[in-house]
Amino acid sequence: MSSIFTTQTPWVKKEEVQRRWYLIDAKGKILGRLASKLAYMLQGKHRPDYTPHVDQGDFFVIVNADKIRLTGKKLDQKIYWRHSGYMGGLKLETARRLLERQPEKLIYLAVKRMLPKNRMRKRLLKKLKIYAGNEHPHKAQNPKPMEI
Repeated sequence: MSSIFTTQTPWVKKEEVQRRWYLIDAKGKILGRLASKLAYMLQGKHRPDYTPHVDQGDFFVIVNADKIRLTGKKLDQKIYWRHSGYMGGLKLETARRLLERQPEKLIYLAVKRMLPKNRMRKRLLKKLKIYAGNEHPHKAQNPKPMEI
């Protein structure tokens, strides 16, 4: 029995994926909006040939991470915590302090927490390069500027 819908969507193999490099300036961007778009694009969902089980995302170089914005009172009220594993080893830090100390980590954690919690997350995060200043060491890859 023949159907009129015989064409199937082509599945992309990992050997066929062609990755591109993009440069994104985070100056004046809102953290959550930037992170959600980066998480979407790191998974490759912006591509027309998206295949869920294949890592198709492109590389993203984020510059000026120290000039990112948080809306409302998040700079003082949002708490980031980590634990040493020992009794009483809980370390708390506000977003303002983390932005002063490690601005790259603020964007990294936002994107990491928006990605699916599976085996692919670690692989996807390796394609995200974040730098506090305007300079980056990926000039040889010739990243194309992208506006988000």
